[in-house]
Amino acid sequence: MKKLCFVSILLLNFVAAVFAAGGDIENHPACTYCGMDRGKFAHSRVLIEYDDGTSFGACSLHCAALELATKIDKTPKTIAVGDYQTRTLIDAEKAVWVLGGKRAGVMTGNAKWAFAEKGAAAAFIKENGGTAVTFDEAMKVAYEDMYRDTKQIRERRKMRRSQMPKGGQ
Repeated sequence: MKKLCFVSILLLNFVAAVFAAGGDIENHPACTYCGMDRGKFAHSRVLIEYDDGTSFGACSLHCAALELATKIDKTPKTIAVGDYQTRTLIDAEKAVWVLGGKRAGVMTGNAKWAFAEKGAAAAFIKENGGTAVTFDEAMKVAYEDMYRDTKQIRERRKMRRSQMPKGGQ
């Protein structure tokens, strides 16, 4: 009986994790700003739910910052982010954020990762470097990095276009 109960709990947790990871990705499969696959970047994705009932899915904190800056008249009800380790959505404001380190960021030269657990963030920092910060601090840095990051993205895309064969094939 104990074994059946344990298996049932594991199954329920698995179904909950699949639902949490998949629902927002089905509704927002690609980032509106950059086109990146949010399923592939589930560890950095952001889901913003507004008080008017609409939602927005981004691939990263960089693109979420773009959304929040351009939709200044909309009020976010919740902001969720993919936990770096589990890829499940967690409350962005309650997450432990890691800024910087040796892991390349998503859409930014200055990585910003979210963790549900303080211990997981500390282990990441020990292995990869970086600094633990709050959500507000991570957002502030995302805005401060915006010009440099956007410029680098444009330059990279321009270089790729110039390397494409004539006719875009």
